[in-house]
Amino acid sequence: MKYKEFLNNKIFEVISQASQELNIDSYVIGGFVRDLILKRDFKKDIDIVAVGSGIELALKVSTLLPNKPKVQVFKTYGTAMLRFEDTEIEFVGARKESYTHDSRNPLVENGTLEDDQNRRDFTINALALSLNAVSFGTLSDPFEGLKDMENKIIKTPLDPDITFSDDPLRMLRGIRFATQLGFEIEEKSLYSITKNAERIKIISGERIVDELNKILSTEKPSIGFLLLYKTGLLDIILPELTALNQVEEIEGHTHKNNFYHTLEVVDNICPNTEDVWLRWSALLHDIGKAPTKRFNKRQGWTFHGHEFLGGKMAKKIFERLHMPLNHKMKFVQKMVMMSSRPIVLSQDLVTDSAVRRLVFDAGEDVESLMILCEADITTKNPNKFKKYHHNFEIVRKKIVEVEERDHVRIFQPPISGEEIMTIFNLKPSREIGVLKEAVKEAILEGEIPNEYQAAYDFVLKRGKKLGLTKV
Repeated sequence: MKYKEFLNNKIFEVISQASQELNIDSYVIGGFVRDLILKRDFKKDIDIVAVGSGIELALKVSTLLPNKPKVQVFKTYGTAMLRFEDTEIEFVGARKESYTHDSRNPLVENGTLEDDQNRRDFTINALALSLNAVSFGTLSDPFEGLKDMENKIIKTPLDPDITFSDDPLRMLRGIRFATQLGFEIEEKSLYSITKNAERIKIISGERIVDELNKILSTEKPSIGFLLLYKTGLLDIILPELTALNQVEEIEGHTHKNNFYHTLEVVDNICPNTEDVWLRWSALLHDIGKAPTKRFNKRQGWTFHGHEFLGGKMAKKIFERLHMPLNHKMKFVQKMVMMSSRPIVLSQDLVTDSAVRRLVFDAGEDVESLMILCEADITTKNPNKFKKYHHNFEIVRKKIVEVEERDHVRIFQPPISGEEIMTIFNLKPSREIGVLKEAVKEAILEGEIPNEYQAAYDFVLKRGKKLGLTKV
């Protein structure tokens, strides 16, 4: 079958010419071909396999391109990469691979196109289009990947036990592809993931998180997380999440299943944000509920302090999986720790002081927090659903009103510590901190406006109570 019309990018013509001049065969292979045939948005990178030296082919291609792009050579891996327009093109020589049990890094030797296709993770990623002059655009499909795409199946080219044991990251990739493409994992391959789940422990946290981020970036991440749960991978990677999958009953009192609730929240948040860290916040927002769950005869089931504990647990997860411990981690922590605040507000009379405190504590992230909390509405009662969303609209309006009037989102005290020292002729002391805190509290409580004169007068009165005298 020919797909010549799909290869209309100038780069393929140049690679074909370079291959002919070097007298080696070359093919475009993998995800680019898959997405081309599925008519998905193309990846911004293209994989080229050469039956010969991939590095030599890349260097030759560069000489034939108008701007002679720089070629990055990775001799250790036998690969090279160059950028053409907005596309990264990676060149590798066709190879055979063999693995040791304790590593996903293969032992490599030169091979044929067939050898290279054998080492691919899934049949839909083993498709190759010829860039050779005599067969340009011809599809090589030794494992019926085209048929699997038509049937929406994720399947390994060879024995799945070998495929997944050799490189356990492929188990996560399979689940990620199923989630991204809306495909099903073939029964034998799915069973093999379950069987080999423990092998994921040899994969680095960074690699695991990269796949989790891609699952979280899909339209419906719950598909992937349910597969991770079903295969046992989730219990190894995020046991804090699977701990939520239990419902207890005491004296006729039950609580909701917080695991399935969490997946609903993640799905709910996806249409409203592409921020993967806000999606992580949704995934982790209830993790503190399992360890804080208690039964009280008067109140039933309680989860007191789960937000605070959840924030601490989120940090440990970031550390364990080698995720960034910078502002991204702090953002997720903040979202988890504040995840109930707007909900409580929306259920009570919305006071200006409560909204001021919410905006002060959330700062620039207040909109993200509201998106998270609205996604947290998973009730199936249509009247309650409508009521809760209406209440959130009231909270949002209040936030706008309070922010326009009081400017507390990026709070700067209208009177400084240095000025307080001057007013009362003080040296650095505890009283200065007490007065600054009192000004902040008075503004947040609405006792005084966030203005200089009001704060100045307030400091004089409060200072007098502390036995201080204006100079």
